[in-house]
Amino acid sequence: MWLTERFVGSPFSTCPLQFMSDHPSSPLPAARGARQKGAHESQFRLLSQRRFAPFFWTQFLGAMNDNVFKIGFTSLVTYQAARFSGVDPKTAAFLISAIFILPFVLLSATSGQIADKYDKAMLTRFVKSFEIVVMLIGGAGFLLHSAPLLYLCTFLMGVHSTVFGPVKYSYLPQHLSNQELVGGNGMVEMGTFVAILIGTIIGGASAGFVEHGALVLACACVAIALAGRAVSGFVPTTAAPQPDLRINWNPFSETWRNLKLARENRTVFLSLLGISWLWFVGATFLSSFFSFAKDVLSANPDVVTVLLGTFSIGIGLGSLLCEKLSKRRIEIGLVPLGSIGISVFAIDLFFASHALPPAGHLLSVGEFLARAAHWRVLADLFLLAMFGGFYSVPLYALIQSRSRPSHRARIIAANNILNSLFMIVSALMAVGLTAAGFGIPAIFLVTALLNIVVATYIYSLVPEFLLRFVAWMLVHTFYRIRLVHAERIPEEGAAVLVCNHVSFVDAVVIMAESPRPIRFVMDHQIFKMPLAGWIFRHAKAIPIAPAHQDAQLLTRAYERCAQALAEGELVCIFPEGKLTRTGDMNPFRHGVTEIIRRTPAPVIPMALRGLWGSVFSRADDARWPRPVQKGVMSRLTLAVGEPIDPALATPELLQQTVTELRGARK
Repeated sequence: MWLTERFVGSPFSTCPLQFMSDHPSSPLPAARGARQKGAHESQFRLLSQRRFAPFFWTQFLGAMNDNVFKIGFTSLVTYQAARFSGVDPKTAAFLISAIFILPFVLLSATSGQIADKYDKAMLTRFVKSFEIVVMLIGGAGFLLHSAPLLYLCTFLMGVHSTVFGPVKYSYLPQHLSNQELVGGNGMVEMGTFVAILIGTIIGGASAGFVEHGALVLACACVAIALAGRAVSGFVPTTAAPQPDLRINWNPFSETWRNLKLARENRTVFLSLLGISWLWFVGATFLSSFFSFAKDVLSANPDVVTVLLGTFSIGIGLGSLLCEKLSKRRIEIGLVPLGSIGISVFAIDLFFASHALPPAGHLLSVGEFLARAAHWRVLADLFLLAMFGGFYSVPLYALIQSRSRPSHRARIIAANNILNSLFMIVSALMAVGLTAAGFGIPAIFLVTALLNIVVATYIYSLVPEFLLRFVAWMLVHTFYRIRLVHAERIPEEGAAVLVCNHVSFVDAVVIMAESPRPIRFVMDHQIFKMPLAGWIFRHAKAIPIAPAHQDAQLLTRAYERCAQALAEGELVCIFPEGKLTRTGDMNPFRHGVTEIIRRTPAPVIPMALRGLWGSVFSRADDARWPRPVQKGVMSRLTLAVGEPIDPALATPELLQQTVTELRGARK
């Protein structure tokens, strides 16, 4: 199955993002200069560069080979079970997945240490050489129709992917800049699923040859492994982030240590659980495809290729769209959108499966596509996969951007361990539900409903996901935002953001366009409003009040701002202290001066243009956002100025700077 490669990535994504652009271990200083020059060029240009192309084609061929083998194996034991003694075709796919997962439970902790200690190019070539040996064993299993040999090959493939997983995730950040990582990993994701599609076609077509299918599969697997090893020879040297690391060979104690490392950051750990849940969902669906095609769709093995191809294209497209939807930054607001889409289309797939007309024989691809009801099934699979891409890309980005570089591979190892456990539970659940009389559509429905429960639980623990989703939806539903020098908002370190106050959604707009969380300083009255209060409390906004209303609250607000800045966070304040009633700026107050007096930090002036007159403002003729010129949404601008030294940041200078940034447009 495609799940083989996904342990090198994820069921829906392989997108590690937002690392230090100039990693100290990067061996390519010249390439780093080229990164900045091409930061806004097409992501496809990376295919012409050595720092990316050999790695891309190495993982591409690995994904293809995994699927040639697993689709061929699964197809043979499902449709030609008589040739494999002692194999139950109804549970074979789940068993294959479970065997593949086992090495991740046993060896992930060790693999994470190895990836942090050794050159990743050397490790890549080692695992590709190992792949040749594995595929020779698999080829013998095909030729001899030996299920034990093929199961052994499946286990060894799991070992291969266990070692390569942390290598893969820690390679790209050392060769791509922050701006390139979204597109670069989108390319890897797209390439992976194109490879999955090609491997699915080759594996399914080869297994379809009744007389010579085993020989074709054996030759194809070995040939692709040889090609992958040849390409890996061009992967550039990638220095180890911690070459002096002493490896703990005890998998149990190291596994526990890795999980403790992951738990140091609560958001990272819960994001790991979120990704592992996606593996649960992906494993359940994709391990069911052969039985779904045969028992529900009444289709032959070629239709499985159509299903997997549709799924793969959906994931690939969703992954590529992430760069555009996220504006080349980590946008975790896409995560709730993805989880909603997964459940909606999985539930519809259940109903679509019950609306199928009966078939008296196994349908060919042409017969399957000729029935309109089947197009609904394909649409559900495509959209479910696309939203899965929206879900996983930002989660991987969040994990890797907030993990310490020296421990990054071991955090990925912890993720692999959790993924393994979740997929084992997925296989056990599927086998148990099947034994209890549940059909494949019912298993899909149970998984979709569980997805709603799990997503709700995770978002309740980490409201940042839901807040970013609300902000992202608002901004992308009503407005088209033009950013001016948004790169001046620092990606790390403390800073105080100051902005004009035009509308009730100013903070939401800024939140949506910031590359990282912001602690907003808000009037305490806002926290008494049901919806706004809930949003800003969970966004860790800091309530403030004038001294004549609540002097103690004012003091606590300044103390919380000082603490946030001391911890390296962004703090945003609207120095006017109230919404404008005329569209013109009110005089800036001294609150920002008090904040930076306690904890000096750079002050970043910002200005919003275009919100005055909207229904969210206090204009007398306030209206809903409406089209501007030829666009379909109202046009806003967020302009960011040069950082100002805290010693020079007087209210008068800040107001003058913000006024110039805003210009004549309110």
